[in-house]
Amino acid sequence: MTKQALPHGLWPSPITPAMLAGGIRLNDVQWSPDGNYMVWSQSLDGKTSLFAKPAHDPAFNLSGELNPSGGVGYGGGDFCAGREGVAFAERNGRLYFKPYADGVARPITPAFGGCASPVITPDERFVIFVHTYENKDVLAIVPLDGSAWPRILRQGADFYMQPAVSPDGKLLAWVEWDHPNMPWDGTRLYLAALNAQAGSLSDVRLLDGDENVPVFQPIFSRDGSQLAWLSNAGELDQLKLLHLASGEVETLVQDRVMMPPAWVQGMHALAWSPDSQQIYFLENQLGQTSLRSINLNTREISEIDTTPYTHIEQPCVSAKGELALIAQSAAKPPRVLRIANGQTEVIARSQSEVLPAAFLSQPQAIAWQSSDGVTVHGLYYPPANPDFEVEGAPPVIVYIHGGPTSQVFDAFNLEADFFTSRGYAYFAVNYRGSTGYGRAYRDALRGAWGKVDLQDTIEGTQALIARGLADPARLIIKGGSAGGFTLLNALVHHPGFFKAGLCSYGVSNLFDLDTHKFEAHYNTSLVGELPAAVKKYHAWSPVFHADKIRDAIAVFQGSDDKVVPPEHSESIVRVLRANRVPHEYKLYEGEGHGFRKKGNLIDYYDTVDRFLKQHVIFSFEEEA
Repeated sequence: MTKQALPHGLWPSPITPAMLAGGIRLNDVQWSPDGNYMVWSQSLDGKTSLFAKPAHDPAFNLSGELNPSGGVGYGGGDFCAGREGVAFAERNGRLYFKPYADGVARPITPAFGGCASPVITPDERFVIFVHTYENKDVLAIVPLDGSAWPRILRQGADFYMQPAVSPDGKLLAWVEWDHPNMPWDGTRLYLAALNAQAGSLSDVRLLDGDENVPVFQPIFSRDGSQLAWLSNAGELDQLKLLHLASGEVETLVQDRVMMPPAWVQGMHALAWSPDSQQIYFLENQLGQTSLRSINLNTREISEIDTTPYTHIEQPCVSAKGELALIAQSAAKPPRVLRIANGQTEVIARSQSEVLPAAFLSQPQAIAWQSSDGVTVHGLYYPPANPDFEVEGAPPVIVYIHGGPTSQVFDAFNLEADFFTSRGYAYFAVNYRGSTGYGRAYRDALRGAWGKVDLQDTIEGTQALIARGLADPARLIIKGGSAGGFTLLNALVHHPGFFKAGLCSYGVSNLFDLDTHKFEAHYNTSLVGELPAAVKKYHAWSPVFHADKIRDAIAVFQGSDDKVVPPEHSESIVRVLRANRVPHEYKLYEGEGHGFRKKGNLIDYYDTVDRFLKQHVIFSFEEEA
């Protein structure tokens, strides 16, 4: 079939704003202890639901009208699958228990504060969970039947995460840390004797971690003889093992990227086999995540075949040896998978999957040398549409991820496909500060946020131009939150380099980030401690230099954003308006940090498409 010639940015595409707004977010998947039920969490249009699937019967909605949602920090840790039912945190701050069999979900805690990461004890009599109230986090315990008030098991640290109970119910392991650290900077792993009936801990021992060594996901073997976890005491990560009988700690795997940044509760990257002879773990290599296992008898490491998927999350193994995980690739939207006896079954899908693969761009890992001699990474998505082509380098959407401690993976990216199917290229910059490339790479942003991220963005885009992959006259920069911060600084310090910007809830004033507890001291690491770093805060806050912006920019903001309040966007918009800079401002009522409502998402992508045609595509044609 002969392709039609049509300018970049004007290609008709089957990927509509409604498609981007209608996708389901798959959050977590677990097995019941006996392996009889697979339970997963999914979200759509601001509503989260729990589904359970028995071995040989269809899945069913477990949570009904309730809205399971972990209420600690950024969320996560929505539920725990038990033998008889599921304990879950509800958005109203209560813990509930819902049997798999017929019956109603019953509350087991009062409605105060927020709950997350429930863990049902092996005897199914108690639930241990992370609780927050009036800015104080604790580990708490409550009877599963709700017959008594919760008791505090552990307090004193600023944050708690990932509680784990031994199979005999006698030991509890958990992760905790304090300000000013983030959980990837340094945390502590503790082990203690648990008396669930009395609601108490004894013989509390520090196993690993400190202010500079983060630890992640303690998990007991099925036979209760060993405890595994991830640690990072150097450049790359280690998988460690404690033999509980002897107290011996050994390193099983090292010099790999295995630990994801713990932005939310409930993340897991490790799983034990039923016979306690294998540990499954995730490995991140240049944006692709694979599943591996280590045999504890032979110490042999094997890769689990998850073809054709390139990004794996939340792996878990049933008592029957069945794997469950969330998997995706550039051509495969996120799915909940069951893998058993060499066979893979799709249990749940995030998209309808009606799009032909020819409209989905295959990302290419790309690297370049920074001016100060560091190899920097990104992913380049070329235009992809089987019906159209045009000579010449394409306009490029330069995407800056948020966090900034985060990463863009080689995974399903319908937003990228929205643009590439219309004739744009899409370039995701994993600037220094991103995860996935070792600790030195991530720590390179410490004290340099606003400088190094900007440098890598500009130099990465220049590398694309030099390779003929980007039209220098039609460059667009896009980002939200921390990515919006870099975007605004790019327009401030490099006017005319980009043709337009697409900024969502971007940080504009480093002095005015009175954010929630989790990130309360994040700036201290990223920029510096005040008042010593006051010059940095002023130099790198876009709001103080917004009069230098002259390129067209569309600004999007949620009215209820508690992380980056609306004033950050509105202070920029006031300057744009006063200086008559071409711009558009959309304030979405009822939205927080990230847009969830279908109508708002449709409007967002419709606005972006129209804005780029007006200020980049047609503007370019007029100038030519």
